[in-house]
Amino acid sequence: MGVVKKRRATDRAFSGPLNDRVRHARRVAGLSQSRLAEQLGVGPSAVAQWEVPNGTSPTVAHLAHIAQLTQVAFEWLATGRGAIRLNGDGTPAVETSVFAHDMLEERLLVGFRMLSPKKKEAVVRLVEELS
Repeated sequence: MGVVKKRRATDRAFSGPLNDRVRHARRVAGLSQSRLAEQLGVGPSAVAQWEVPNGTSPTVAHLAHIAQLTQVAFEWLATGRGAIRLNGDGTPAVETSVFAHDMLEERLLVGFRMLSPKKKEAVVRLVEELS
């Protein structure tokens, strides 16, 4: 296995495709897909579609509302550029608990990303059953 760069709790940069940014913003805000959907006035399946690769994308109005509800910067949410956080008071917009805490978790994440979608689903179900 190649060298894995360990994430630090102080890392503030997070980017990736739109579906990952929507999911990240929702999780940082501590919202379930159902709760975010309720607050946006859409069905839970809409939020689920926004968070899967190659799913549908939220409208600009929904992106603006998601940014407001989750307290992330609209530019970051919409484009992946700029600061994640809204305010300049030094409060990080990234909840550090969502990052790998050690190399074992990091290895798990790296391996998980290499799996097919079907195998990813099986792993998630196994972990949910074990916890």
